[in-house]
Parts: sequence; structure tokens; C-alpha cells
Amino acid sequence: MKQFHVLVVDDEPRIVKFLKIKLKASGYEVLTANSGLEALKQVQENEPDLLILDVLMPGMDGFETLRKLRSISSVPVIVLSAKETTLDKVMGLELGADDYLPKPFSPDELVARIEAVRRRQASSQDRKIIDSINLGHVTLNYKRHLLIVDGKEKQLGRIEWLLLSELARNAGKLILHEELLSKVWGPEYRDDVHILRTWISRLRKKVERDPGHPEFIRTIAKTGYMIDL
Repeated sequence: MKQFHVLVVDDEPRIVKFLKIKLKASGYEVLTANSGLEALKQVQENEPDLLILDVLMPGMDGFETLRKLRSISSVPVIVLSAKETTLDKVMGLELGADDYLPKPFSPDELVARIEAVRRRQASSQDRKIIDSINLGHVTLNYKRHLLIVDGKEKQLGRIEWLLLSELARNAGKLILHEELLSKVWGPEYRDDVHILRTWISRLRKKVERDPGHPEFIRTIAKTGYMIDL
């Protein structure tokens, strides 16, 4: 079995060394980069399976690195930040991060987050058995991993795809916040409604004819979401 390669991106040598030791002990192969530019080069040359990306780096910070990364790769990213603010978390998620972990953090929690990302990837592969789902102006083509809205093809990131797939498979049914969070992110995220709202907002920009007045993905106040049929 191919080993899982993690790229650690941080300008602090002590943190890089610490994470390298911990991740290797947990069974991962570890690559390192001390800048955003080096990280982008590593992604193109070595194709890691996941990035652990620090926000506060000189020159090109983590957010700018993530912005550039998403133009060339959909590799999963866990963002690390010493600034535990909602704004930073939202920005990271909106730029395409898969998860966000504030510093200081438990190394065991980081490993748990990595494993959660791996489970999501495996789940995404398992769900490609169905060829497609058609829901009015929206079609999910599982064979090509593609979203089609009013005949136009649109690309989805992993989280967007998993979230829309879960809603589509249960079209016409209300899915509770905690159900969606558990199925898409894992049971450890069942209470993180904020992360769900952020990704629903991103998804609506791609599937709704008028994202400002969503009609395809309905919000059921303080309860959950559903796709109307």
C-alpha cells in the first residue's frame, strides 16, 4: 500500500522538526517546506497527499499560498494559525482549506484531523458507484466527479462534493446539522455548525441560480438543510 505523504509548511524549524517526528511516529511519510514558494514547488514535484500549512509566514503567508495552491491542486489542506479568530477560520475555509487548527494544538488532535481527512477521501471514492443524480437544473456526475448546473460544468472541491452528494442523496428530506457534520466531516465535528454554514454558503454560489435568494438548498432555521424537489 502506498504510504500517505504529508507536507509540513512552516517557517519555524522547531515546529517543523516536532511535527516531522510526531507524524513519522504515526506512520506518515513527511516532506517539509519553510515558505509558501517552496511548498508550491514541493506540491508540483512530489504530489503529497495532504498539506499542513501555517498561516503566519514571512513573504507569502499561508492564505496567499493556499490561494495559489488551489489554482494548481486540490490536495487536502489543514491550516494552522496562532490567531484563533473566526475571521481567520472563515478565510481559510473560503480559500479551500479542508480544516483549521489553532495554535497551540495537541499533536494527537492534529493526527486525528489528518485521519478525518483520509476518511472523507475514502468516503468520496465509495460514493462514486452511482453514475449520476439529476435534480432539476443540477446534475451530479459521479463518473466524472463533476457538477452540471443549467448545462454548464462546474468544478467542486472535495468538501463541496461530499456535502452536495449527501444533500442530493437525501433530496426532499431534512438533514440535521449534526447529521451532515458527522457524515461529511466526522463525528468529532457534529457540533461545529459554523463550519457547515461556511461551506453551505460556498456551495450555494455554485448551485443556486440566485445565491442571494437560495431556492435549491433550503435552510431550516436552527435545524438543518434540505434540497427541495
